Amino acid sequence: MRKLMMAALFALPMFGAAAMAQDTLKIGWIDPLSGGAANQGERALKLFRFLANELNAKGGVLGKQVEIVPFDSKLNPQESLIQAQKAIDAGIRILTQGQASSVAGALTDFVTKYNERNPGKEVLYLNYAATDPVLTNDKCSFWHFRWDANSDIKMEALTNYMKGIPSIKKLYLINQDYSFGESVRSQARAMLAAKRPDIQIVGDELHPLQKITDFAPYIAKIKASAADSVITGNWAQDFALLLKAAADAGLRVNWYTYYAGTVGGPTAIKQANLNNQVFAVSVGFANIDYAPSQAFEKAFRSKYGFAVPWWSAVNEMRMLAAAADRAKSLEPVKIALALEGMEFEVLRGGKGYMRKDDHQFFQPMYIASFGELTNGEPFDEENTGWGWKVAETIETAQTIRPTTCKMIRPTDREPLNTK
Repeated sequence: MRKLMMAALFALPMFGAAAMAQDTLKIGWIDPLSGGAANQGERALKLFRFLANELNAKGGVLGKQVEIVPFDSKLNPQESLIQAQKAIDAGIRILTQGQASSVAGALTDFVTKYNERNPGKEVLYLNYAATDPVLTNDKCSFWHFRWDANSDIKMEALTNYMKGIPSIKKLYLINQDYSFGESVRSQARAMLAAKRPDIQIVGDELHPLQKITDFAPYIAKIKASAADSVITGNWAQDFALLLKAAADAGLRVNWYTYYAGTVGGPTAIKQANLNNQVFAVSVGFANIDYAPSQAFEKAFRSKYGFAVPWWSAVNEMRMLAAAADRAKSLEPVKIALALEGMEFEVLRGGKGYMRKDDHQFFQPMYIASFGELTNGEPFDEENTGWGWKVAETIETAQTIRPTTCKMIRPTDREPLNTK
């Protein structure tokens, strides 16, 4: 009897841990926590944990508490696959990632093949920020969903704005040397050739991703080209150091960007004294006049001391909860089916929807300039006293582009039978 009682006492902690695991929805977060993009990754991780706490305060997802489990991608596709396998081995069936389209492409392929080999144990991949268009075109997957606008959608909006600025005469392109950077440069050339054929492309540069520590040689080339404007898809360290080198060299041109708001970007813009000379296209900015989003922004900043780094992540996590509730299940296949075609009120206001054909989310978009706040805007960035001011709003219907995706659906399998 004494031995039985002792065995029961030792079993209690184990039973409690198992019960706790069953009451938790774990999401594997795979992004950089080391290397040149670590600061950006750390901020994104804090946002995901903030969002998990938001869901948990409302009862979690189907009664389960949400836990974000981080895995360091090191911004390397092969390392990311190792981390994805670790997450799966730990029983995690929902993965999320956003930084670097090269990583996103590798994860999409990995998850798709894994699910083919493991029916009934499928894994879902939610992409909050990797924007290479191929992910929702020729390399689309039933198991991949993207919440940020892809780079073609962003370039369409950006070039539509630029075509109305007659002072743009000579343009320089500088981008990171991987799939996303290639997409930015090729689409900039193609779209401007159609919309403003008078603009002269005076330079087109690719550089290694998150490995350059001194952009002075690149800035020297831009200066020598006599460009009046630059398009860049650079983000995190690559954008901040690019602008720092521009300030050091006294280069004063207009910058048309995707990610000027990433870590260090606003500080570099202020130091370069480029007041309203840096423009960005995005699915949201802090100073959009919409009370719910400003309340969220204020709450996040008060906790962490910096701006919401990825608005698309907010929509992703909230829609995941809504899809699980609609499906009444945490099974990846059923969540995927619930997400397809889902309409949703986005963080910054307005309707968005997840297109069934390719799993690309469409939503309102904005172009904003960075500079002195003159109209009572509530948020500055990185304690510069400067902030983002919306220059143009693009409604959801104006962001839609065709897709070449030919979705392969495992509809012949029992879990996906929706009848």
